Amino acid sequence: MAIDRHDQRVVLEEAEANAIGTEYLRADLLPPKSTAALKTLLNRYLDQRILFYSKQDRESAQEINRITGEIQNALWAEILPAAHSQPSPTVALTLSGMNDVLNSQGYTQAAWWNRIPYTAWGLMGAIAICANLLVGFGARNFKDNICLFMIFPFVISVSFFLISDIDTPRGGVIKIQPRNLMYLKESLNPAKTDSSLIKVTD
Repeated sequence: MAIDRHDQRVVLEEAEANAIGTEYLRADLLPPKSTAALKTLLNRYLDQRILFYSKQDRESAQEINRITGEIQNALWAEILPAAHSQPSPTVALTLSGMNDVLNSQGYTQAAWWNRIPYTAWGLMGAIAICANLLVGFGARNFKDNICLFMIFPFVISVSFFLISDIDTPRGGVIKIQPRNLMYLKESLNPAKTDSSLIKVTD
């Protein structure tokens, strides 16, 4: 369960980078003024999406989400006038791309909220306790090899640690690196890539 959700978060990060990169190219279909404004906003938005994957405390994460929401509103407000004043297949294509950008962020956020439920943790804990009690009960007849019976509790503990770590995307040892978003940032602005964004995701 935890591994599947981890893989889903990795796939969604890739999808988010693809959506932003595609919309950045489609921005050229708009009038020059809107194109420049849209690309600037997409660059700012990309910075916030990279920061989203870094290790943050609760307040910093909330601030990133707040700024992300503000930029999303600005992106939609920037493209909407062109959709009203110049309805055409090209503008509709750009509008659809912006919808993909906004949706991809929502899917990613939902995947980060989707964690192993507490009831499942309780069930796994109960099974582990019962299994260890049975092993301990059987160990009384094998006092000479008592160390061998410590292997099972150790394996259970390591398993719980790994499951918990994988199910905690922002903290822990196993993290999701925004490699696709970072690569997109470098390809869009090769001379302006902020090195601090690279450090924060190490």
